[in-house]
Amino acid sequence: AASGLPELERLASTVSAWWPEILAFLDTGTTNAGSEGTNRVIKTVARDAYGFRNPVNQRLRTRCATTRKARGCFNPA
Repeated sequence: AASGLPELERLASTVSAWWPEILAFLDTGTTNAGSEGTNRVIKTVARDAYGFRNPVNQRLRTRCATTRKARGCFNPA
């Protein structure tokens, strides 16, 4: 961190600040990627449905986009 390079010093500062979270990932292997992906889909659908006059329709469209069955992931056994 004491290299004199601003980029390296900032990287060391960021890693130091996030170290508990990094260590938790290394210990558990758990991430929040699923929830981040769902949030991205919700925001994209909300942008696409911006012109809707009825907020209920916008909510229904968001729910349909984030349901596994609607995305083709449903596999009845």
